[in-house]
Amino acid sequence: MHWSKPLRLHLGVLVVASLLCTSTPIIWLAFRQGSDAAVSAGVQQMREMSLRLIEGYRNTLQGGTEAVALASTLPQLTSPPPQDITAKQQFFLEVLRNVPNATSVYTGYPDGSYLQLINTQRQDVRRILAAPDGTAFAIRTIARRQGPDVISTFRFLDRQASPIAERDVDYASFDPRQRPWYQFVIQHSEEVSVGPYVAGTLQLPTLTIAAPMRDDDQVVVGINIHLMTVSRLLDAQEISPRARAYIIDDADDLIAHSDPAIMNRLLDVWSKNADGAVAVDTTKDSYDTSLETVARLRRDPAFASGGVVRIDLDGERQILQIAPVGVSGLFKGSVAAIVVPLEDLVAEANRLLMHNLLIAAAFLIAGVAASVMLSRMVSRSLYRLADEARRIGDLDVGEKGASHSFISEINTLASALAASRHAISQFALYVPREVVRRIIDPKGRTAVKAQRQDVTVLFTDIRDFTTISEQHSPEDVVDTLSAYFELLNTIAERNGGTVVQYLGDSIFVMWNAPVPDVRHAENGCRCALAMRAAIDELNEANRQNGRPALITRFGLHTGPAVVGSFGAISRQQYTAMGDTINVASRLEGLNKEFNTSILVSAAIHDAVADCFTLRPLGLVQVKGRAEKVDLWELVGESPRAQE
Repeated sequence: MHWSKPLRLHLGVLVVASLLCTSTPIIWLAFRQGSDAAVSAGVQQMREMSLRLIEGYRNTLQGGTEAVALASTLPQLTSPPPQDITAKQQFFLEVLRNVPNATSVYTGYPDGSYLQLINTQRQDVRRILAAPDGTAFAIRTIARRQGPDVISTFRFLDRQASPIAERDVDYASFDPRQRPWYQFVIQHSEEVSVGPYVAGTLQLPTLTIAAPMRDDDQVVVGINIHLMTVSRLLDAQEISPRARAYIIDDADDLIAHSDPAIMNRLLDVWSKNADGAVAVDTTKDSYDTSLETVARLRRDPAFASGGVVRIDLDGERQILQIAPVGVSGLFKGSVAAIVVPLEDLVAEANRLLMHNLLIAAAFLIAGVAASVMLSRMVSRSLYRLADEARRIGDLDVGEKGASHSFISEINTLASALAASRHAISQFALYVPREVVRRIIDPKGRTAVKAQRQDVTVLFTDIRDFTTISEQHSPEDVVDTLSAYFELLNTIAERNGGTVVQYLGDSIFVMWNAPVPDVRHAENGCRCALAMRAAIDELNEANRQNGRPALITRFGLHTGPAVVGSFGAISRQQYTAMGDTINVASRLEGLNKEFNTSILVSAAIHDAVADCFTLRPLGLVQVKGRAEKVDLWELVGESPRAQE
């Protein structure tokens, strides 16, 4: 049970609390001595967070290392594709799912064969591969390079690894035996780390971990990690907004940086230097002003293994930490550096000190502050209630939990509003939603007043429904009719129509009222065709379930009618009246005479003849009407309209 009390109690508690605050200023002044403690705590926080950042980078590389080590022991990877292609694919899928930061995993063979599975989660990867929509993985296969039936394809898979598309690619442009990772492994005959360099398939700067297969050291398995992925792992914003982290290799060249602008520059340089023949001297190219200092301090044993040092850089005091990030003997000499301005660490302590100095004066206006706080508490609750009332006015009446306030009067108002929401939602079940919206609109008091306008009207009726009702139990009839009405109501709303009435086993649907629709005749025809098709499917299901088939006839007419609310002062109904309505109802009944399902008038024909196929049936005398009606059967949409 939620706790709430009257507003006066809240106000009294806040005033008393503000008076108590007058006795505490002296306590807060003791925090003057906390500045040094804050610096020490900040340095410790920076150390712990930086270690977590480095650990995240190591974990990413460790995951790739373990995946490559496991892959090198699997005998099914030793045979070149297309042999064991399914087993290879399944294993590579598991690798990418368990090493989410990996871009791709692959195997190169001494005959030039190649199998690569690429994670296409990144948008730039999908763009480079021109992958179709829904692609989660891409498989590149090169096999039988020397034979007449060479295989060189890209296959695209969805998240369930089901094929989406496949296309052939030029195999001559890529030979795994010429790639740095393959050559390094063949040269050293052991697991190696390579990079950064530009990947051959994706043409993106990457880091690679590769190893020879245990059963055949001429077969090489590798895994790629995109440099931008490494950059995201180095996010140092948790330490401070101006903190930055980066990784340099054993040659003091920058590999990855947490600053997106610097990382984009670095990626651009690597992309232009695709062959990797020219080294990128990042320490002299103004990438980061701390690079030279890090390059010097990393060789000092006091700092190279995680020590923290204070340096003057860019005109202010900075805290710097350096730590090695090699993994399992790979990426030897690589270190991570984290640089944080000292001012960012002590800023909170300085703000707290200033706050303490102002507390002595703040208690003088504590009573006012308490009133403001209470006002804000009340206003937030009232704003929520006002927003709830607006949503109810828009007929967003889905059931939701009532918002709770600490003020009991506001809770009472919220409960009343919830009851109104429920009542309106029930009302909308019996009256067209647009009509309900206009009725409850405070500016729309005459929004449903009867007026003359053009409408398109559809009437439906189930053939031999009386016989069906006689042959089946009332419960079965109700269940069957409920499913039938739900289906037709959904189709009507989907095509812009409003179900005005349910008349026994019939429905009355209208277009261009209460919602304007310039294509109301066309939408009415399309709705009738959709209903007929949907009823055919429903009847098939009914036959399988032992329920009766509902053969439905449709009558469609367009013309002027008086639309709005009709009835007594105390009880009204939203509907339409006029000759147009009567003709539409009569057309539905004529289906029995002509053995048709959808009959329309000449007015419908004139409005939609370019969009639909209609069969002429001639002039017909309609019961209760002196003038004959030019009758047409709606057959379907014309081929030109479908094009």
